[in-house]
Amino acid sequence: MDVQTLTFIFVGITFLIYIGIAIWSRAGTTDDFYVAGGGVPPLANGMATAADWMSAASFISMAGIISFVGRDGAAYLMGWTGGYVLLALLLAPYLRKFGKYTVPDFVGDRYYSDFARLVAVVCVLFVSFTYVAGQMRGVGIVFSRFLEVEITTGVLIGMGIVFFYAVLGGMKGITYTQVAQYCVLIFAFLVPAIFISMLMTGTPIPQLGFGSTLTDGSNVYILDRLDQLSQELGFGAYTEGNKSTIDMFFITAALMVGTAGLPHVIVRFFTVPKVRDARISAGYALVFIAILYTTAPALASFARLNLINTVNNAEYKNTPSWFKNWEGTNLIAWVDKNQDGKIQYLVSNNGTIEKKLGEIQQKFIKIIC
Repeated sequence: MDVQTLTFIFVGITFLIYIGIAIWSRAGTTDDFYVAGGGVPPLANGMATAADWMSAASFISMAGIISFVGRDGAAYLMGWTGGYVLLALLLAPYLRKFGKYTVPDFVGDRYYSDFARLVAVVCVLFVSFTYVAGQMRGVGIVFSRFLEVEITTGVLIGMGIVFFYAVLGGMKGITYTQVAQYCVLIFAFLVPAIFISMLMTGTPIPQLGFGSTLTDGSNVYILDRLDQLSQELGFGAYTEGNKSTIDMFFITAALMVGTAGLPHVIVRFFTVPKVRDARISAGYALVFIAILYTTAPALASFARLNLINTVNNAEYKNTPSWFKNWEGTNLIAWVDKNQDGKIQYLVSNNGTIEKKLGEIQQKFIKIIC
């Protein structure tokens, strides 16, 4: 049985699990639909909140951008984790105490102003549509890779599954579906990270492998090797970055404030019985989120080093199968400008690659913010 068949089987089983959970936990009342009846245990709510945080941006984009831009990508790591801390400690518990389900309701009642409520509604709509657009694109990219379909087809598949369990189960169905999603996503993220860490550093824990030496006999730390290779190819040192401290500060602050106000995460704190349970579930969620966010920089470094060693100066006809699969789904492209049949992954004389990476990063910031 080949890998693609196993992938189809695995994806099909997960879809059946999600649909089964949605049918089992379908909403019977209005409270079930909007706030899961207020009876979700703190542990389950923490896992569901962590699954909310493991969006397309966190699951596929964060490790990718850290891999390509190095130290500068830490802004997303700090911004999204910091945003959750703001949400969990300074916003959600007080919304729950106040008895309002949404930020616009809270703002309107707090300031006795329908105009303030309207401004908050406009902001939430803008944030939500921008956020959903990025998430759906991420869904399409994931399905295009695993199912080998066009990205648009992947988006439609994802929308169909989400529509089914969201409409049938409401918040109750979504909560327990996301508990299953967290288990699937963290398994999918950790397994390759653990195996790559073992292959490169001999350490099964990626967080420890991130600061270990390579097993190729050179006794060089992985980050030192990345700095060396990046500079040899014409890029800046991987651990230094190009952005100033003030740029990093404001990007991080924008990400923190933006993610702290995500409405679909805020409503999570209304699905537990008491305010105390909301605080406990926030603690659980922080632990579950930390598993992903401490693994991401390690996986990013492993992937960047593996990409350079595997692809640079390799004959195109001898590239691994994943390279051609990704070409088929428009996730990667190669142009043989010098007609030598080899892949050169380096900066050209006019700095084209660094310029393109800068453009990609700017577009990414605009989407998230």
